[in-house]
Amino acid sequence: MSKMNETLSVGRVVGEVVDSFTPSVKLEVTYNSNKQVYNGHELMPATITAKPRVQIGGDDMRSTYTLVMTDPDAPSPSDPHLREHLHWLVTNIPGTTDASFGKELIAYEPPKPVIGIHRFVFILFKQKGRQAVKAPTSRDRFNTRRFSEENGLGLPVAAVYFNAQRETAPRRR
Repeated sequence: MSKMNETLSVGRVVGEVVDSFTPSVKLEVTYNSNKQVYNGHELMPATITAKPRVQIGGDDMRSTYTLVMTDPDAPSPSDPHLREHLHWLVTNIPGTTDASFGKELIAYEPPKPVIGIHRFVFILFKQKGRQAVKAPTSRDRFNTRRFSEENGLGLPVAAVYFNAQRETAPRRR
């Protein structure tokens, strides 16, 4: 198992969100031009309010990709009855570019964890040409596996996740 898959398994992304896969495309997610997402690292909610820059590797610009951002811990890690909550969906992203070149089907919704430590997962699928990918009807109870199956996307080609929790308010004296 690759080190990448190992960290995704330890974080329960492989298992709870996606099946085991072999990463084959570079996926780089950066917030505020300097906060890169690494598996299992924590980012503060104040730094993730704006849409991140998502750079995609791939073989060439003729390949197209679908990007999913989801929270498998909604509304709380101890009771994730809304699992998964969809935060962002972008399709038709040309390889070797970034998500801004794709078609945004579901607008970016900034993570706002209220209770506990949440995982926020970016999953990249390679499309079979410029296929039509259908947007889900709801952000809540999104299921990455079912979405992939319904749209003929197969297994992911890349994934990365970060953790975030509610920031505590400054105390007054």
